Amino acid sequence: MSGSFSRSQSVHKPGVTATSGGVVAAQHVLAAEVGAQVLAAGGDAVDAAVAVSFAIGVLEPWMSGPAGGGAMMIWRADEEKAYALNYGMRTSASLDVAHYPLSGAGVASDLFPWDAVVDDRNVEGPSSIAVPGTVSGAAKAHERFGKMPWSELLAPAVAYAKTGMQVDWYAALIISSTAKTLAKDPDAAELFLDEGTWPKASGWTAVTDLRLDQSGMAATLEQLASAGAQDFYRGDIAKALVKDVSDKGGFLTLADMSRYEAEWQETLEIQYRGGRLWAVPKLTAGPTMAHAMDLWQQGYEPGQTPDAASFLAIASGLREAYRHRLETMGDHESPKAPGCTTHFSIVDRQGNMVSMTQTLLSIFGSGVVSPSTGLLLNNGVMWFDPVAGRPNSLAPDKRCLMNVCPVIGEKGTRRFALGASGGRKIMPAVAQISSFLMDYDMNMQEAIEAPRVDASGGAYVIADERLSESVLEALASQGPTQTTKRVPFPYAFACPAGVLRDGSVNSGTTETFSAWGDGVAEDDVKGLPS
Repeated sequence: MSGSFSRSQSVHKPGVTATSGGVVAAQHVLAAEVGAQVLAAGGDAVDAAVAVSFAIGVLEPWMSGPAGGGAMMIWRADEEKAYALNYGMRTSASLDVAHYPLSGAGVASDLFPWDAVVDDRNVEGPSSIAVPGTVSGAAKAHERFGKMPWSELLAPAVAYAKTGMQVDWYAALIISSTAKTLAKDPDAAELFLDEGTWPKASGWTAVTDLRLDQSGMAATLEQLASAGAQDFYRGDIAKALVKDVSDKGGFLTLADMSRYEAEWQETLEIQYRGGRLWAVPKLTAGPTMAHAMDLWQQGYEPGQTPDAASFLAIASGLREAYRHRLETMGDHESPKAPGCTTHFSIVDRQGNMVSMTQTLLSIFGSGVVSPSTGLLLNNGVMWFDPVAGRPNSLAPDKRCLMNVCPVIGEKGTRRFALGASGGRKIMPAVAQISSFLMDYDMNMQEAIEAPRVDASGGAYVIADERLSESVLEALASQGPTQTTKRVPFPYAFACPAGVLRDGSVNSGTTETFSAWGDGVAEDDVKGLPS
């Protein structure tokens, strides 16, 4: 329901097209510009992804950062091959399951329908922190495909951290949304709040130069740039992180850190209406998307535009796929077996692509800041069901079941890299946008702006109010349906970012209502400063 929102407002984001260079689409325009500058300096799409990964962790610290995890899909044009890399978080081998007794207070959150734990110990605070994987993921990709020096790629993030993230109206809004949780951790309160209580803000004016003090993070990034990624897991950064988490009462050891390694996995290939999609298998939303899209192929034939029949089948397929996901998926393999979020998509002039999702899980993760490193820490323990005996039950040294869903897709002459942030809403957005691109030949901007539905759990199908009356009536006839308006915060249908290559022409854009997100073309920036 629209409530008090304008009935006539129209918002449009045109995206960007490049005829001779690459494109970066990211949830923060400054990070997208960093990636485009790397491409302009001769870097590969993977080089750009590494630079964006660390820069966006500074510029949008409540969504992701070095102390998070995620997954990525990589396309290598010369091989015509997709690669899947999983760098999800995992629980500490020292984790004590008895520390997380059920409270009997119902469901803990809207990300996963787990039973609530006493004091929300699995949701926030030091005991919600899991072993991070983002640095290992970026390093693995760079080691295999990167062309530019690691230290050079981290330099923009260091520079932004030294300056400090600007607290504009949107940042103040985000900080306000979680101020109560941030106030519980003295180091988080010092970084994000005034006097430990009120959100940092400059009177909510349009023009402000108030900045976060990210000097601690700057020093950590400088160390990481010079010493290399292994310092994060086996060196001084690892020691500092472990000490800080342990001192605050969390479960993290040097052995946990030193054992962690991102994993190359066999790509999940999805055949869809004469095209193909590649996704990350195992403990991501990739298998759930494959299930849903298979049901779509059985459930409807696309016409000229998405209609009532297609949206009925989409909603039904999503509900069934998510039911199966929550009942069956989890890391129940032996630990010895081989193995709220941001997303950005990149295509370089050669046609190489990266679709990279990284997350702290909840917005602001655990709500805990490591004082020695300046890093905001994840709450990956929340990804586990606290009830014993289920596929994704909480246990020591166990990989997290993630909602992330980065994909590479192709049909005909077109190939795209796509993903989103938004918890369990990610997969429905990525799958529907992929369908719009492949079934209706939309361009990326049209596909991202098109009205969508979400049926990823809960009592209602959530429908974009811009859908036609016939579609809304059809959905309502099949079960409880709630209409909603797309607004800058919170995102009702996830926050996607995608790039598309048609022949040699690249384009890209992000969620229309993302206040910071944008597509940036290599043609429109200069290379990194020497």
